[in-house]
Amino acid sequence: MTQGNAETADAGASGLLRIERADRVLTVGLNRPAKRNALNDGIILEIGECFASLPEDIGAVVIHGIGDHFSSGLDLSELTEHDATGGLLHSQMWHRVFDRIQYSRVPVIAALRGAVIGGGLELACAAHIRVAEPSTYFALPEGQRGIFVGGGGSVRLPRLIGVARMMDMMLTGRVYSATEGASYGFAQYLTEAGNGLGKALELATKIASNAPLTNFAVLQALPMIAEANPQTGLLMESLMATVAQSDKEAKRRIREFLEHKTAKVKPKS
Repeated sequence: MTQGNAETADAGASGLLRIERADRVLTVGLNRPAKRNALNDGIILEIGECFASLPEDIGAVVIHGIGDHFSSGLDLSELTEHDATGGLLHSQMWHRVFDRIQYSRVPVIAALRGAVIGGGLELACAAHIRVAEPSTYFALPEGQRGIFVGGGGSVRLPRLIGVARMMDMMLTGRVYSATEGASYGFAQYLTEAGNGLGKALELATKIASNAPLTNFAVLQALPMIAEANPQTGLLMESLMATVAQSDKEAKRRIREFLEHKTAKVKPKS
């Protein structure tokens, strides 16, 4: 993978991913625009390789789709080749790859536009922040296809939108617009048309400037604390706070704030 302020490299000979970096931000583009970025085994495995070998100096990652769509989901032509055992192994392969995103050492932002369907929605759910353009729409058509989610969606999506809403999507084929998606928890940001990737890069650049240990605590400790029983969660919080504030980088940043070298938090005017 190349290094530099703004460089590009396709991941692997297939070119299924378009990988670029600008300073400490890496962008990973799903590069099957003619297929609306449908996810086949090749692209899933290359995503896994990408996240398994992130450069040490990368501070954030942005995932997006090349063309008009983020991802239309699983390439269904691959399902016809799987028996029950093959289907199980295939699902678990997706789980391993998406876990690498969710449990990445750096924050991951998904820039969404057009179709965010099925496996594409499962991929987006593995990211930590989601930014949607007005063209974005969310759907889980598995019920109408006679299949079930297999990329971790039944674990991750209900935590964002609730079990009842996900049930409705799968049973009825309901499609949510970008505006609805932002209201119901599919995405945290809704941008103007054509500005999704730009907003994601803006957020990624800001996030990459945070103290690395704080980012790590937010990604790894916060979800566990939120799901723990209250007393366990409070103990984990105390331990994580102690570790974070003892870090040299934290001490430097606090000192700069006390010396009025950094701005106070204020609402946007």
